[in-house]
Amino acid sequence: MSRKLRICLPNITYHITSRCIEKRPLMKTKKMKELMLEVLTLSEKKYTYQLNGYTLMDDHFHFYIKTIQDQENISRIMQFIKSQYARRYNRIMNRTGPFWNERFNDSITEKAKNPRDAFLNNILYIGYNPVPNHQAQDPRDYVYSSFRCYVDEDYKSPVKIILHDYFLNLGTTFKERANKLIEYEDLYRKRIFPASLFA
Repeated sequence: MSRKLRICLPNITYHITSRCIEKRPLMKTKKMKELMLEVLTLSEKKYTYQLNGYTLMDDHFHFYIKTIQDQENISRIMQFIKSQYARRYNRIMNRTGPFWNERFNDSITEKAKNPRDAFLNNILYIGYNPVPNHQAQDPRDYVYSSFRCYVDEDYKSPVKIILHDYFLNLGTTFKERANKLIEYEDLYRKRIFPASLFA
């Protein structure tokens, strides 16, 4: 069975996910999550694209990436990130063999019926990923996520995050935009999670 062709277009926002081999928690340690932050920084220096958000989990990651006109496509960007991470991980751990479970998965925000709402939902989904896994009760407390970039104007991200246009269009100031996102967050929490998680 042939693989589905990936849509590789400029000015498109992708929610990217990829899992470690056999879904093993190979990125569990602080050292290995920070290794991914180093690789992301390298990729931002090598290629021109927007990293709009990320969350690093023990056995997988989520990236929110927007491609740029006349620059590298999503496949080239992700091939670099995944191969560089696997190479460095295997060298550090004196390991051989594949690191990733499969091709990366993607969904395109602009193909949604309401792209702005899809963006807000994805930013919250990515940010809240650690909550059901009991790695954080509030996404603002999880170190290996960019969620605070969207709710805390003074937050200094360890990698360069470009706030997405859908967020910027929520208001004229950061405070207005963040408050709109927080309103959406309240609805998201009630819809997705049982109240006991936030007691």
